Amino acid sequence: MVHLPIPVRERIGDNRNMSKIHILGIAGTFMGGVAALARELGYQVEGSDQAVYPPMSNQLETLGISLSQGYLPSNISTDCDEVVIGNALSRGNPAVEAVLDAGRRYTSGAQWLSEQVLPGRDTLAVAGTHGKTTTTTILSFLLQAAGREPGFLIGGVAEDFGVSARLGGSPQAGDAAERPLFVVEADEYDTAFFDKRSKFVHYRPLVAILNNLEFDHADIFPDVAAIQRQFHHLVRTVPGRGRLIVNGEDKYLAEVLAMGCWTPVERFGFDPALEWSARLLNEDGSRFVVLHRGADVATVEWPLLGRHNVLNGLAALAAAHAVGVDVAAVAPALARFHSVKRRMEVIGQSQGVTIYDDFAHHPTAIHTTLEGLRAKVGQARIVVAMEPRSNSMRLGAHADALAPSLDIADAVVFLARPELPWDAARVIAAVRGEAQAVPDTDALLARLGEVVRDGDHVVFMSNGGFDGAPRRFLAQLQQA
Repeated sequence: MVHLPIPVRERIGDNRNMSKIHILGIAGTFMGGVAALARELGYQVEGSDQAVYPPMSNQLETLGISLSQGYLPSNISTDCDEVVIGNALSRGNPAVEAVLDAGRRYTSGAQWLSEQVLPGRDTLAVAGTHGKTTTTTILSFLLQAAGREPGFLIGGVAEDFGVSARLGGSPQAGDAAERPLFVVEADEYDTAFFDKRSKFVHYRPLVAILNNLEFDHADIFPDVAAIQRQFHHLVRTVPGRGRLIVNGEDKYLAEVLAMGCWTPVERFGFDPALEWSARLLNEDGSRFVVLHRGADVATVEWPLLGRHNVLNGLAALAAAHAVGVDVAAVAPALARFHSVKRRMEVIGQSQGVTIYDDFAHHPTAIHTTLEGLRAKVGQARIVVAMEPRSNSMRLGAHADALAPSLDIADAVVFLARPELPWDAARVIAAVRGEAQAVPDTDALLARLGEVVRDGDHVVFMSNGGFDGAPRRFLAQLQQA
């Protein structure tokens, strides 16, 4: 496993190492990555957030970035030159109000990235409702294997790099043919309280992956059409000399391209008629053949599972090819790929029980993840501990689809906190396997202790900290 250090760069004629910024909302995976990049550029960096938890808290601590708990105006040093504000903060937040009242200079994380990091680099952006983090990590790994030394900003800590963000190669004046590459996870969520465009419109990529498109983020989008409009804004920014790598089996993306497209498109999927396709050698997705325009070009054997990850890998290989990488030469490197923390990360084993931590936020992702695990473990029992934590989940936008997405599980323990505004009992009643709702994490761990048995696979699914439940359960088993 490669862990590359992040040096603090001293650049001649660059006064950034004398500047100080404060990052509001630093614990988020995107803003934590912005903090890492700013530190590498030579900025003095401090930050604050309401809750800071691993793995981002570990990264920030390693970088020596000063963290403050909460959004007190006093947490922002008076000598900060600029405040970078995350999209989780709204008007009425005391720190935001203090910044505005004082007339301080502020910007969004996406705009800061576009102004301070991306100029002089060719950007590869990875967009989609699902798989952005994994695909961004695969693409960065492939470019590294090809010797391209890419920079990247990933919405999670990449295990092969040990960090979520790095600058990569430096732009050189007059060297347009060898511009360094930067891979960015391109989120459709809005940019900031003062900029309601999707973050990805700031990046102006040379290559854009459109992985898939479904309804999500019910707190900001009223319907799929609203998300499609934002994706088309991204399409409008990709130059004619660039490339769009598009899931050829996604009807909503086909409709996006029908709105207008000015860039060469290469489609991927399982249909061999597409420019890029995959033929499974193992049903669990751990081995597959890569085809380009119908011809076999490589075989991938790797530790990832599921058809969804095959598509993620296929998209990344196509994007790498778009910037001149020999797919046949780099595909074997994926045997060494270690993915991202909290993407079906194996936490440990005890008493014959294997425990996974997964960053789940949408019914489709839940289903495909469990489908991949089922293909691997066969008839072994799968137990899911679920926390509906994303804004869309909490609003109930996915309530009807949640029970069917859990059909593969043999047992489900559902964390229905008292503040959940929708009827969890209705979801629980519709789950095919054994299912129960509990009001807090302690009750969830206790119930899991009664449910699991030797040979089980227990998957913790949440896009938040889940009160440290996966590791707490592992310790519980070890002490039993």
